[in-house]
Amino acid sequence: MTTLESRPLRIGRIDYTNVWPIFHGFDETRLDCEAEIVYGMPAELNRKLRDGEIDVAAVSSFAYGLNSDQYLLLPDLSVSASGTVQSLLLFLKSPLEKVRFGKIMLASTSATTVNLLKIVMEKFFGGQPEYEVAEPNLEAMLEKADAALLIGDHAIRASWEDHGYRVLDLGELWNAWTGLGMTFAVWAVRRDAAKLRPEAIASIYRELSVCKRRNASDREPIIREAVRRIGGTPSYWQGYFDGLSHGFGAREQAGLSLYFQYALELGLMDAPVLMERWSDSIHA
Repeated sequence: MTTLESRPLRIGRIDYTNVWPIFHGFDETRLDCEAEIVYGMPAELNRKLRDGEIDVAAVSSFAYGLNSDQYLLLPDLSVSASGTVQSLLLFLKSPLEKVRFGKIMLASTSATTVNLLKIVMEKFFGGQPEYEVAEPNLEAMLEKADAALLIGDHAIRASWEDHGYRVLDLGELWNAWTGLGMTFAVWAVRRDAAKLRPEAIASIYRELSVCKRRNASDREPIIREAVRRIGGTPSYWQGYFDGLSHGFGAREQAGLSLYFQYALELGLMDAPVLMERWSDSIHA
């Protein structure tokens, strides 16, 4: 039977464009420890981190909040935005007044985005719509609803279409109402892994930080990859990546704390969230 002390560290990796500025170029063979990459969709990796099947991952903010007693935050790593994010979009077929108490189709089980939408609808717009999950096909979704939420690459592609729907950007709405940024994902390490394998976690963190700095100084590789795999123009992707922040400073922390506060007030979470940082300072 393998144990955490003897097996390779498992790193969860989402292949969404919004995490490329940190993950692009990450090479586990450069680490000072044995490690393996586990690819998956956000909901799958959220579950695996919670259950101890992986040790480190970019995890959705809401999933982190639900299990914060099991995790530590890797410093200065996140997927955040201080305004327009371009990949969390609510497409309105009906006027907003109707949408507030109508039906919204959700193309994703991403708890962070779905609960951000619920916060926006209830706290900001005073509404209580009905929600239903569907496959991410905009036209099919809007046949049965007043609005549809798309995230990630599906939202980006739909935003390029000439569909005529009003489009609300959830990052922009959050910033307009709160004056803060919104953090959609954080990098977390399980507390047991941090305790038992501190040197290995330090090595993983250093490699992630190196990749982040390199991608920030030269965005051309990830822009080319986005055009090749998803479409669009280099100028679109330049603007998209410009709108994202991958640090986790005081402004991002304040925005995420408010998000957790609202989620608690609306009964979306049962307990306050611990936002405790892992530190590799003793290993520097």
